[in-house]
Amino acid sequence: MSDPLWTLEAFVEAAGGSSKGDAGAEISGISIDSRTLEPGDAFVAIKGDRLDGHDYVEAALEAGASVALVAEDRLSDLPEDGRYVVVADPLEALCKIGIAARERTDARIVAVTGSVGKTGTKEALRLTLEPSGKVHASVASFNNHWGVPLTLARMPADTDFGVFEIGMNHAGEITPLVKMVRPHVAVITTVQPVHLEFFDSLEKIAQAKAEIFDGLESDGVAVLNKDNRQYDLLKFLAVTAGVSRIDTFGEDPSADSHLENVVSHPAGSSVEAIILGQEITYKIGAPGKHHVKNSLAVLTAVVELGADLAKAGLALDAMRAPKGRGEVSRLPIQRGELFLIDESYNANPASMRAALAVLGEAPVKRPGRRIAVIGDMRELGSDADRLHAELLTPITDAGIDAVYCAGPHMHVLWKELPHEIRAHYSEDAKDLEEALLSDVRPGDVVMIKGSLGTRMGPLVEALKKEYPPADDTAAA
Repeated sequence: MSDPLWTLEAFVEAAGGSSKGDAGAEISGISIDSRTLEPGDAFVAIKGDRLDGHDYVEAALEAGASVALVAEDRLSDLPEDGRYVVVADPLEALCKIGIAARERTDARIVAVTGSVGKTGTKEALRLTLEPSGKVHASVASFNNHWGVPLTLARMPADTDFGVFEIGMNHAGEITPLVKMVRPHVAVITTVQPVHLEFFDSLEKIAQAKAEIFDGLESDGVAVLNKDNRQYDLLKFLAVTAGVSRIDTFGEDPSADSHLENVVSHPAGSSVEAIILGQEITYKIGAPGKHHVKNSLAVLTAVVELGADLAKAGLALDAMRAPKGRGEVSRLPIQRGELFLIDESYNANPASMRAALAVLGEAPVKRPGRRIAVIGDMRELGSDADRLHAELLTPITDAGIDAVYCAGPHMHVLWKELPHEIRAHYSEDAKDLEEALLSDVRPGDVVMIKGSLGTRMGPLVEALKKEYPPADDTAAA
């Protein structure tokens, strides 16, 4: 029988609180959602922008929570016979528990940030490190002020490798998070024009991403994209922050880890590369050049963490793009089938270009077509219209046959598109559904992408409902 995640005594001490009621002696997990809580979990009552976890404490206790971490000033609102750890601020206490979890482990830790590719890189690291030891990694995109401490607090003491994703919308967000994580390896995938609504320039974004160096262990390694235009600035900021070792990756042959040869396949890529002086050949089970590029950073981190490079390379063949982030589905349709690339989770100029490139690489049997269904990219500030219009070049380069656009900013692009590839425009994504469902035909490859607020996801679900997938994991 495995050890508990926390004993109640250690949990209370880490949180800096006091226990009240008949709490269980052991805690098997930590949850902030009463709907998904497992019996034995500690429930943390976080107060968010919309919801207050204290409103769900009773439901969590009824679901079998071993204890609820609650604010002292809310005790009078909670069931008198409850099991509690009482603190001044549950989120602050969760951060303390996360810090304690980091202090008690000998795990080798990697942290990932970047404008694009954080979650995919985090998942690839999880996959490639598993053959070498016990891995703990953040779920979904738990990369913010509550997601990072929650992931830390959930890390078992006997973890061999910890993988953390760290995100940001504003300057100053990464520093407190990375100081909790204290990684041995820090990866910045790339710096691109994302969240320009909150930043004056790309350089300001680079400076914010470079905060990841603030928490790097004294003998830690920074892994940087040498092909990125912000590389020189990031390298300078790393050195300024006292980083003693910097590894580079990219197509540039002078990079420490670089590509030698790449062959793209419908289901992924075959790669020959040099990783910190070691030759390796491997396959990636998800399509797209961005996955190839980020695999170099992943394998570089694997080596620096002391894991097995050969086993890591073999593991990449099992990589699959997750739902909303490039998942490919095969949809049977009258007299054939079409392929759907689901990129609906979110969008920015860099990830949109990458998704368009993946669509361009997809093999098409004529009269099938490459169809891009794209919605507004948010948080781009005053440059929004220009950045949308500039998508014309990647659309043309990808040989896309038909384009559906949704949103006021996409209308700027729509006006620039050649008439022969204009399919349909609507201000609201939902109004594209009828035209899209009636237009698709056998042999088509359809890619759907846009920012969360543009609501492109329902178009993915509408296609799947009309043409139920033969196999959701099939790669086009």
